[in-house]
Amino acid sequence: MFHTINDAKLFTIAFGSPAQPAILGIGGWIGSWELWAEPFAHLSADYYTIAYDHRGSGATIAPVASITFEQLVDDIFAVLDAYHIERCFLAAESAGVAIALGAALRRPQRVAGLILADGFYFGNPLGENDPFLSGLKTNYDATLAAFVEACVPEADCEHIKRWGRQILGRAAPEAAIALYRMTAALDLRPQLGRITQPALVLHGEADAIVPLDAARALAQALPQARLAIVHGAGHVPTMTRPLEVTAEIRRFLGSIAH
Repeated sequence: MFHTINDAKLFTIAFGSPAQPAILGIGGWIGSWELWAEPFAHLSADYYTIAYDHRGSGATIAPVASITFEQLVDDIFAVLDAYHIERCFLAAESAGVAIALGAALRRPQRVAGLILADGFYFGNPLGENDPFLSGLKTNYDATLAAFVEACVPEADCEHIKRWGRQILGRAAPEAAIALYRMTAALDLRPQLGRITQPALVLHGEADAIVPLDAARALAQALPQARLAIVHGAGHVPTMTRPLEVTAEIRRFLGSIAH
């Protein structure tokens, strides 16, 4: 289903009953809602699971100029409004974690809790000298292929690599570069102490994209967070280890009042 939000048509999808507590899923960088496909399929028996393709990813249609941190945070609440949801849990992966944290900071009354998987929440100081950004600008296809290999080090996940290449291949290079620049410019660390919702920080033990130490620091900085390490997993345990991720999410949600 597409929802028109300002100058964009955001693709959204929902599973389960609207009568159940809601979880909204946010992908990472140019990763679509599909990063949450398997965990949400399992969780939808007890939760109303909604996901969407953020600007620059998947099937969503949006001008590249509209890809800003403020707009992506706004889109979270626009999607919730479209589904008539006042309050929900946010589940985010990779660069989507920064967007979820931004939403919790901006309108905390609408965020019941956070599920944060292998997340970026601060960028880097290299600017245009960033080697990854340079690769996107000069050899886009090869840079994406190498990124997928780095994301999925698990030996039993060749099918996930193929799936990942398909997902990332839907993004326009201009959108990918805009999203990467946006994320690289962020630093939410000074504000993390203001986020008081319960939070689950999930992280792949073998993540080569976001170091495990960053997850440990995030869990320590958030006042009500706990860390769950997915042993042997890389950067996308929501795809490569969905049953373990689902079990951790169920334990987390079961430990707090809805």
